[in-house]
Amino acid sequence: MGTKEKLIDRLKSLPTDFTFDEASSLLHLFGYKKENKGKTSGSRVMFIDEHNRKILLHRPHPGNTLKKYALNNIIAKLIRNKNI
Repeated sequence: MGTKEKLIDRLKSLPTDFTFDEASSLLHLFGYKKENKGKTSGSRVMFIDEHNRKILLHRPHPGNTLKKYALNNIIAKLIRNKNI
């Protein structure tokens, strides 16, 4: 089982310690590019794929752990986009 499959399985299990860095790595493996939403984006980060499909995430602070709603959002968008 490769890194991509391990990250998918980990994401689907909705762990309480899934980090923004792990999500960023997984989305990168699916071809998403990270872009800030402008100069005043703050902690909002947009991931865009080659079909211009977007996933908006909030970079958590002060920690790096994503909230459960963010994990559900990522899963829903990846399923809708037929990535998983």
